[in-house]
Amino acid sequence: MRLVFAGTPAAAVPTLRRLATEHEIVAVVTRPDAQLGRKRILTASPVAQEAEALGIHVIKAARLDEDATGRIAALRPELGVIVAYGGLVREPLLSTPAHGWINLHFSLLPAWRGAAPVQRALIAGDAQLGVTVFQLVPALDAGDVHLAQTFPVPDDATADLALASLAEDGAALTSEAVAAIADGSARPVPQHGEATHAAKLSLADGLLDWTEPAEVVFARYRGVTSEPGAHTSFEGAPMKVREIARAAEAETLPPGELRGVKEGVLVGTATEPLLLVRVQPAGKPAMAAADWFRGLHVAADETVRFGA
Repeated sequence: MRLVFAGTPAAAVPTLRRLATEHEIVAVVTRPDAQLGRKRILTASPVAQEAEALGIHVIKAARLDEDATGRIAALRPELGVIVAYGGLVREPLLSTPAHGWINLHFSLLPAWRGAAPVQRALIAGDAQLGVTVFQLVPALDAGDVHLAQTFPVPDDATADLALASLAEDGAALTSEAVAAIADGSARPVPQHGEATHAAKLSLADGLLDWTEPAEVVFARYRGVTSEPGAHTSFEGAPMKVREIARAAEAETLPPGELRGVKEGVLVGTATEPLLLVRVQPAGKPAMAAADWFRGLHVAADETVRFGA
């Protein structure tokens, strides 16, 4: 088939790469170059970089407006495929390809419609993750489902690691859906179940509340890592929490209280403590939590805690 592919982040690259081996991709649509890193270097999106490596024509557009629609229509695509592009497809572009558009979404729709499905599922403590390929319609993530697949939540995986795994599985599922559309066997079905919304994460979503149970704190850490990142405060200054883990058997600590151990630093919650592995104090590079704690020179009878 003649496909137009729209996507931006690394999670969209496996699907682009897979479809490029099976169909003619007449163009890749992606967001414009963005300033990244501390030096704010203008950088092409992961999808743009992959498309250029594959020799595919790239259209960079902040939104799919009249100009983008005209450029896409001129290429006469039979089907549009979108994976985390970062913008809405509206009419008349929605109906421009003969078979419309399909979307790979990283949830089991209708659960977690929106921008951050994997992150919100992990924060909520869901027992499973999934991918869904559905027919794009004007309403947000509401179209009929072509294919869906369920996966157990990987042990202790953060959102970025879980998304990378789902991206590979989703590429195979999208390939299957496109093949079914091409040979006329596709039979999409309406979504069933309660719809939930996966709003885009903000910095505030990364704040860890040590007065909550350990499993709730750990779930939030997993969901916000690596972006926007977990954080807390210490002695009035912000501190990024780069890595925490479930602690082996350890005595209970008051919420937020810190205690150095051989493996790192224990931090109290409403239930059992968690183990700090890596932290990043304000204005400093990330470091082992044990090294940071030793640098505090805490006396044996002194109590230190986050949020103080």
